[in-house]
Amino acid sequence: MRYSSSITLLVVSALLLTLTAGCTGTPSATAAASPADQAYARGLDEYAAGNYRIAEKTFSEASALYAAAGDAEGAKKARDAMFRAFRTYVEYSLNRSAAAAAMREAFPDLAEQAIRDWLETGVQTIVSENETLYYDAVQNYLSAHPGLRREVEGTSVDMDVVGRWALSGNRSETGPYGSPVRYQGTETLAIPHEYLPSTGIIRIWFPLPVETGSQQNVTVTSLSYPEYIVKGPFTTGDVGYVYYEIPGGKVGGDLVLTADIGFTSYEQYFTVDPAAVGEYNTSDPEYLLYTASERNIEITDAIRAKAREIVGNETNPYRMAQRIYAYVLSTYTYSHVPHVSLDVREPHVAESTYMFETGHGDCGTQSMLFAALCRAVGIPARAIGGYQMLVTETPSCHFWAQYFVPGYGWVPTDLTLAEAGEWFAIPDEKRAQLQEYYGHNLDPARFVIQKRVDVPMDPALPDDAVATRVVMQRPAVVSDTAAYDIDLFSAVYFSVDLIAVDT
Repeated sequence: MRYSSSITLLVVSALLLTLTAGCTGTPSATAAASPADQAYARGLDEYAAGNYRIAEKTFSEASALYAAAGDAEGAKKARDAMFRAFRTYVEYSLNRSAAAAAMREAFPDLAEQAIRDWLETGVQTIVSENETLYYDAVQNYLSAHPGLRREVEGTSVDMDVVGRWALSGNRSETGPYGSPVRYQGTETLAIPHEYLPSTGIIRIWFPLPVETGSQQNVTVTSLSYPEYIVKGPFTTGDVGYVYYEIPGGKVGGDLVLTADIGFTSYEQYFTVDPAAVGEYNTSDPEYLLYTASERNIEITDAIRAKAREIVGNETNPYRMAQRIYAYVLSTYTYSHVPHVSLDVREPHVAESTYMFETGHGDCGTQSMLFAALCRAVGIPARAIGGYQMLVTETPSCHFWAQYFVPGYGWVPTDLTLAEAGEWFAIPDEKRAQLQEYYGHNLDPARFVIQKRVDVPMDPALPDDAVATRVVMQRPAVVSDTAAYDIDLFSAVYFSVDLIAVDT
């Protein structure tokens, strides 16, 4: 799930130019008692009407008015509302003419009618001030047309390297964990001094590796600013992180947080005998947790009906999960999605529901939809992730899924890597091997940060000041005194460097 990649340099430039950013509360037409309250109420009404850019400016005015009146809490409330308004539309960076021009440049042989049809029906859009804005028209066109993508990118990746685990014929382990790979490296957050608030507290939730069945012997050393660590480091439980509270005025120069990390990652190889699958303990708290509807893994009536249709009369959990895997893989095509906008918009639409209803979703969204369909028929499932080191040596944000099979444990599935076989020019038999492997196995080129999405943290992430609450692939950075959206902005200053030191 490529949440951090959605924070582009374009976003950063916009942030620096406008000092804007997202919104809380509900619309109100009630007359306000002060000019600041009136401006804030107008901002809420504009946001509710879908005028996000006007709402952003109006909230900015309200924040300034509150500050001038000495109302710090009001100024922060309006600032955070400004953040939400900005986050709602910023990923939709193209108007109609710009989207069409981008398509013509990328696909000079594409007919104008095909471009019009794509912009009318294929692109994710948002309407602000009655103008339609477009998201990622070019890359998602490639994703929706695998044949064209193979022509354009078919030789850009060595699938024998990417598929080195899935295509291996020399596996001796019977499972579920084998072929250990030891990774070591450093996580770094480096925010330039000129972008740091000079007053107040900078609160940072810094991600770390977490112990799982397939990721063991986690080490975390050389944490920066130990004197400002308030909680953690945590490397067990549902998510790995350390929590800082750093006084803005105490940072001399750039704010550089680092953590030296190490972990052993195992290939997960499950050979499931459906006849040996046990029964669920339906009163177990973990069963109840992972079969319930959540903020971004949502069991709607429509998803429940579709899940029942997919599994039919099958009652074996493993076979049911395999049917759901095959359905999602054959029905939904990978595409980039505007995660920041999805997280802040009200009324909120769960990531799983968004893909189910629109057909758009990346690795995280695919995994959350898979989990929702599994949960809808009583199979515990979750989306898990952090980074992968399979396609490139540089760790890349990624998510996958797990479903629980009694007698075997948490069985992994990676829908995106299974689908990747469609993107590149490889023989059909290798494509089939990839899809079979990633239905119930997983390579060890992984860095796990969290075992599930929307995981609660201590202290809790503030809803109105964090750009995405669903995942922790990068630090969450919060400041009550920053004039700009420091959390959204700081994403480009986080990096992960890992090397395999023992195989």
